[in-house]
Amino acid sequence: MKHLFQSIWLKWKLVILPVLIKWGILGAGAVAVMDSSTIPVPMDAMIAVWVWKDQGHFWAYCLMAALGSAVGGLLPYALGRAGGELFILKRVNRERYERMKLRFENQEFLAMAIPSALPPPTPWKAFVFAAGVFEMRVLPFMLAVFTGRLVRWLVLSLLVIKLGPGAVQVVEHHALSLLLVVGGVALIGFAIWWRRKRKTGEIPKHPLSSE
Repeated sequence: MKHLFQSIWLKWKLVILPVLIKWGILGAGAVAVMDSSTIPVPMDAMIAVWVWKDQGHFWAYCLMAALGSAVGGLLPYALGRAGGELFILKRVNRERYERMKLRFENQEFLAMAIPSALPPPTPWKAFVFAAGVFEMRVLPFMLAVFTGRLVRWLVLSLLVIKLGPGAVQVVEHHALSLLLVVGGVALIGFAIWWRRKRKTGEIPKHPLSSE
C-alpha cells in the first residue's frame, strides 16, 4: 500500500502536475480542485509563478483557482456531512456539540471565509469538515470559500507583482502573526455580537436550561 501511494505521488508530481501547470488559467482551476479535495499542493507558490509569468491576467488565475478550491472543497465537506457528527460526538459530549453547532450557525459565512483567506498553517480542511458536520448549505459554503480564496490570492498576486515571487516567503513568514490577529478580531467580534443578542433576549442566558 505504501509503495502504491508513493507511485501515485511520483506520477502526480512528475507527470500530471507539470501538464496542469502548462494549462495556465485552466490549470490553476484544476490544481486548486485537487488541492482542496485530495492531494495537497503549494497553491500560493504556484499562483506566484503563474502571476509572475503572466501579470496582465493575474485576476483570471485568482478567479479560476478560487472557483476550483470551492468545487474541490465539496469532497471533505461531504465527508463531514455524511458521518462527521458521530466522529465529533466520540470526542465531545452532546451539550458541547450543540454549543459548537450554534456558534458556527450564527457566523457560518465568516467561519468559512476567514480560514479560506488565511495562508498555511491554517487547518483549512478541518473548517471545511466542520461546515459539513454542522450542515452549512452548499451554495453559501462555496461562496464563502470562493470569497476567502479570491481575497487571499488577489492580495498575494499584488504582492508578487510588486515584490516578485519571493512574496510567498514574506506571507508565510508572517502567517502565524496574521492568524493570531485575525483570530483575535474574530473572537472580539463574536463576543460583541453575543452580548448584543443576550441583551435583546434573542439568546437566552441559559440556552440549555429546562426552565
